[in-house]
Amino acid sequence: MTASKRLFVLRHAKSSWDDPGLDDHERPLAPRGRRALQAIASYMQARGIEPELVLCSSSRRTRETLDGIAVGGEHVIERTFYEADAQKVLERLRQLPDEISSVMLIGHNPAAQMLVLRLTNHDADGAADPERDEVKRKFPTGAMASLTVGCNWGELAPGCAHLEAFTSPKGFSAAPEAVAAAPAPPASTRAR
Repeated sequence: MTASKRLFVLRHAKSSWDDPGLDDHERPLAPRGRRALQAIASYMQARGIEPELVLCSSSRRTRETLDGIAVGGEHVIERTFYEADAQKVLERLRQLPDEISSVMLIGHNPAAQMLVLRLTNHDADGAADPERDEVKRKFPTGAMASLTVGCNWGELAPGCAHLEAFTSPKGFSAAPEAVAAAPAPPASTRAR
């Protein structure tokens, strides 16, 4: 029998467009994005979200998001995630060893949104799912989807996951128990 696995899909925090000449890959987080990291980190700590493995895009804004949430586990920077679509991300997830029970993906849209929608594709059963409907509407910067996966990584397919929670930075900030539960992350993140 396959033990359930956890997948956390986090879109990078709000990035800055202040320098129009800067290559997109090198855009840093905006002040609003850096502020959101404290709420995201507090939410994760309050809920015991501690992935064994973090797969992070190589862009500066995703790496700064990873630094700001200060999550443990093994961190792997994935250059291919920067321009990957949902199918490429899914193919990478299928390569994970089954011994890993929890993974966090820090990436970009539309891949993050489409991956969550594909894995939680329960539309055919007609059941109402307000959180999934919210993912359909928008997957804003700093939003995180928490999924329970009922198969081995190599068997990932449409409909094999259940969306447990979907929260955006406004939702993280609105959870006072989360903010009170964790210390603030470092005031600044290091640039790479």
